[in-house]
Amino acid sequence: MNEIEYKFKITVIGDGQVGKTSLIKKFTKGLFNKDYIKTVGAQFSIYDKAIDRDNIRLIFWDIAGQDDFNFLRPYFYRDSIAAIIVFSLEENELGIESFNHISDWIEDVNHFCGDIPIVLFANKVDLIDNNNLEKSKIQKITDRNNFLGHYLTSAKTGQGVIEAFNSIINELFQKYKKLSSGL
Repeated sequence: MNEIEYKFKITVIGDGQVGKTSLIKKFTKGLFNKDYIKTVGAQFSIYDKAIDRDNIRLIFWDIAGQDDFNFLRPYFYRDSIAAIIVFSLEENELGIESFNHISDWIEDVNHFCGDIPIVLFANKVDLIDNNNLEKSKIQKITDRNNFLGHYLTSAKTGQGVIEAFNSIINELFQKYKKLSSGL
């Protein structure tokens, strides 16, 4: 890949164990690890991509969802130009709590980053019966918060992962391409 024209820092947030790290690994490396490994603080992944002959470097910051790391969050959010909020679709306490905490993550993004684009990933779609999924709840929170969109994803099967990540990447590319060309 030639010279990098655009660099985008994208913060990936959500409760612990919702699959943030797994989604990033699935998108950037095509891998899935079934064993849960807790993220300590934050980790980042770099992924280079070309769009229309322009080279883009994506830096995904995977912020630990556990409250133990709240004090570090202001540093991890710095210079983010977009965010992905991940919650679990599992029909258990993790799924319910992670959905209920979406508003807390939105508050964090607004506080530390201002008004940046946000996409919602409803993860672990492979673990639920799609017929029982209340898509209207997800659509309401997407509309109410003016998210770029929401996607049903599975880090395990790969369902929706490429489309979900590319939606925010393409949005950022179009926005910053216009800015750099003076339009």
